[in-house]
Amino acid sequence: MITIASLETITGLEHPRRIMRYVLIYCSSGNLAMNIDEKEFHLSAGQTVTITSGQIHSLSRPPKAKGYILEFTLDFFCKDDKDIELIFHNGLFCHFAMNEVIPVDKTIVEAQLRSIEEELLHQPYQYLISVHSRIELILVAINRAKVARGDEIWKPDALFLKFLEAVRNNFEHNYSLGQLANMLGTTELKLNELARLHTGKTAQNVIYGLVTSEAKRLLTYGNLSVKEVAYQLGFNDPFYFSNFFKKQTKSSPKQYKEKLTI
Repeated sequence: MITIASLETITGLEHPRRIMRYVLIYCSSGNLAMNIDEKEFHLSAGQTVTITSGQIHSLSRPPKAKGYILEFTLDFFCKDDKDIELIFHNGLFCHFAMNEVIPVDKTIVEAQLRSIEEELLHQPYQYLISVHSRIELILVAINRAKVARGDEIWKPDALFLKFLEAVRNNFEHNYSLGQLANMLGTTELKLNELARLHTGKTAQNVIYGLVTSEAKRLLTYGNLSVKEVAYQLGFNDPFYFSNFFKKQTKSSPKQYKEKLTI
């Protein structure tokens, strides 16, 4: 549901991992190098990075790097549409590989992370409510930092975010846009309207993008054959999957895997 640990004590993060939780890494002192979905990031004191549920990540930690790693599930944090919109506000935990290093107000963020650590350790009355509120304060502090440096505000609609989650949670079923719309109690027209508003693409092309990103992760870190990746993504015909992947990336799945081993 929710965990927090200090960067000084946590182990195993030097190996690429994938968890279905939302991850926030904060560096309070020292320097931290990490990889998220094949991209390298460097954090120094007072900086944070957010990692979307399902993204592959790993880190190398110098002995003097200090900070926190906070992990929580969507179900824990998102009690209503307001929470859903906050977690994705300004691309914080976006599904479109918008990860970035963000300098934040150390006083606010560190105080809230320490309080979350204490709440989870001692579990006083209504501690989960307190923790939820403190995560809200951290996300607001990050958003304010982004606005203060001149970033354009991006506030996605909760229904669009539910659409993204529905796609990601059902890769193996390869649902059509119509099926996804029915699951969400809406229409294809509405999903296309929201997709164009938030991404400039059709809803179907958003689906293609999410499937392609997932395919890259499985080909990179899953130790799976192209055929196995195809089946995990709901393609009954591996040849059709290969054509789809090549159309999206200009490279066949086999070529993509071979490039990574060079």
